[in-house]
Amino acid sequence: MEGSYSRGAMAEESIIVVEDEPALADALRFNLERQGYRVTVLHDGHAAVREIEQARPDLVILDVMLPGLDGFEVCRRVRMRSTVPILMLTARGEEVDRVLGLEIGADDYLTKPFSLRELQARVRALLRRAATGEADGRREQRQTGNLRVSPGERRAWVDDAELPLRPREFDLLAFLVRNHSLALSRQQILDGAWGNDFQGDERTVDVHVKSLREAIEMDPRNPTRIVTVRGVGYRFEG
Repeated sequence: MEGSYSRGAMAEESIIVVEDEPALADALRFNLERQGYRVTVLHDGHAAVREIEQARPDLVILDVMLPGLDGFEVCRRVRMRSTVPILMLTARGEEVDRVLGLEIGADDYLTKPFSLRELQARVRALLRRAATGEADGRREQRQTGNLRVSPGERRAWVDDAELPLRPREFDLLAFLVRNHSLALSRQQILDGAWGNDFQGDERTVDVHVKSLREAIEMDPRNPTRIVTVRGVGYRFEG
């Protein structure tokens, strides 16, 4: 197996870094291990898919430009089996690439060059959201029709079928359910669902709403739960 694991006493969470530039891969490994994470570095897409499925890491940092399979295809395949948080790295800055990454399942997106401090902040935010519930007031289960949401467990079900939601999709669903019947602007959703540490823009809200509708609506093209409020944003009607 490529890469190695750090065994420091502080290490609790595991991260797989998929990056084919040796200098950047080494810098990411060194920096993350200093923060107390267990790190595995991989250099191609096929190896990444296999290792992510077997190792079940707490987070994946995934470059777009990879040999074998590119990062978008790796992300797509991982999402078929796992809700692990994925932070994508790319040298491209076009909005179309960022939106594509989010649509196929990435949770966050960082454009090269980036500072290691910014990377650390994104990693901490993704791990925190994946590992913990929100405030105590959000821990009780909430039921709207046949949709049940458990903020403390970070799980949701339609009838008895559990939904395979990614961390940011769950944050969005929990926020909308908590604000049932209220018309919310995209900026309110950005701030309320994901907080100040999230660097996305209002287009990100639309991408995640589209994905969430596909998970919870009978007919995503004619939604009855997450409805569009023209000139405002969205409203959850249950």
